[in-house]
Amino acid sequence: MKLGACCSTGVGSSFMVDMNMQDVLKEIGRSDVETTHIDLSGLNPSVADHFFVGRDMFDAVANVVGKNNVTELNSIIDKEELKEKIQAYLNSADQKSEGDN
Repeated sequence: MKLGACCSTGVGSSFMVDMNMQDVLKEIGRSDVETTHIDLSGLNPSVADHFFVGRDMFDAVANVVGKNNVTELNSIIDKEELKEKIQAYLNSADQKSEGDN
């Protein structure tokens, strides 16, 4: 599984969210999840399974990858919010994959 972050240029806020996602995943013990970041012009649904983006990018990213594949962050610097939303997404994804078996 791969989680992504996206911003308009791919070097500022998306890079920071990517680094924070790596920290959160390490903290919760999920070494099976990769992360990436990308700019809006290179975005496509195959880049990641799910994206975490700031409010300003939600609509643009959702238009490309679908609303169900993106989570809006109220604050891109709030690691606790990011942790909560990553855990919620992973719990949901894990339950879905268990249901597929």
